[in-house]
Amino acid sequence: MSRVSEGRVASALSERFGRAPGAVVARAPGRVNLIGEHTDYNQGLVLPTPVGRYLEVAARATAERRIRLLAVDLDATFETDLCVAPSISRPGWASYVLGVMESLQYRGLLDAGVDLALGGTVPRGAGLSSSAALETATLLALEGVFGFELEPVEAARLCHQVEERWAGVRCGIMDQMASRLGLPDHGLRIDCRDFGWRQIPLPLSDHAFVITDSRSHRQLSGSAFNERRRDCEEAVAILSQDIPSITSLRDVDEDILAENADQLPPRIARRCRHVVAENDRVREAERCLIAGDLGRFGELMTASHESLRDDYEVSSPRLDRLVDTALGMPGVLGSRLTGAGFGGCTVTLARRDAVPALRSALEEELRQCGVADAESSGAVWQLGPAIRAGIVDDGAVPLP
Repeated sequence: MSRVSEGRVASALSERFGRAPGAVVARAPGRVNLIGEHTDYNQGLVLPTPVGRYLEVAARATAERRIRLLAVDLDATFETDLCVAPSISRPGWASYVLGVMESLQYRGLLDAGVDLALGGTVPRGAGLSSSAALETATLLALEGVFGFELEPVEAARLCHQVEERWAGVRCGIMDQMASRLGLPDHGLRIDCRDFGWRQIPLPLSDHAFVITDSRSHRQLSGSAFNERRRDCEEAVAILSQDIPSITSLRDVDEDILAENADQLPPRIARRCRHVVAENDRVREAERCLIAGDLGRFGELMTASHESLRDDYEVSSPRLDRLVDTALGMPGVLGSRLTGAGFGGCTVTLARRDAVPALRSALEEELRQCGVADAESSGAVWQLGPAIRAGIVDDGAVPLP
């Protein structure tokens, strides 16, 4: 969903389904993960931040016990009865919306028909959590329509369950928490074991993060994502035979890995090595942000990418080329893939005065990879003002 203009979904709702009072518009951002990849479903640590690209949802209750959905960017609709089930045949984009509605029906919070329109600016399949943004915006809009309010972490957990049950992606909770709780100009350090979180200001007066969309998109449910999770579960099953206190890879440290290396198949050992080291990198990265040590933070980003490439094996030739191009430019402190991998985006930390040359180099690299419209389509962009999830009044300005 990437082409709808601000406020467009509210107009599209009326144009497609007829004018009616009571529509509520909500917006939720995508996210870029600065460091902490494939640790969330291992009860580990992550450090994402929201972006200025978003999913927007306009919703209203109706007298009919029907759900009518409109994807504005796709010019696609879907209708079903109010009582829906995960087994029904539906377009992929509708799964996230219907999943939120089914969860609310189960809780007794949605008891009337709904018309809903959606659209936004988070590119699909780019690893910036368009699905979590859609789930979050849908839930916020329905809260406004039906007059209930879920605590933010509870809301994120509901949306995470939707991703697993309806989309078939056995992901962690990072994306949903980042979309619901993230603040502009802050990293959100999340402990995915107890859902604890804290906001960390990003010291970016002289530096910036640059996002590069590789235009090599992937569908997580059809990728090796779930295989990586099974690898981690196999590691826990093996290690817990001798150490019953191990219930996830969060309980494993470098000493345990070294002492039990001969018990783990080589592939499984590599997965463990990444997760254990990545949790340590997040801890150190948090300290670096607090101290303003962006040089070391950049080094940690690059080390994270190397681990994701070599040990977790979720990078791709194009992502590696983009990271290498960035690291070869003056003023760049670090670069890595962001998101689950297998395609998607990279994130690069650079001095602000180095950003124009960096952007040009990355756009040229994308052209060499066959992306003809890299410059005109905004495939490379600087992380600017993010938005905060919430209800919007006219589709453009968040309400206080």
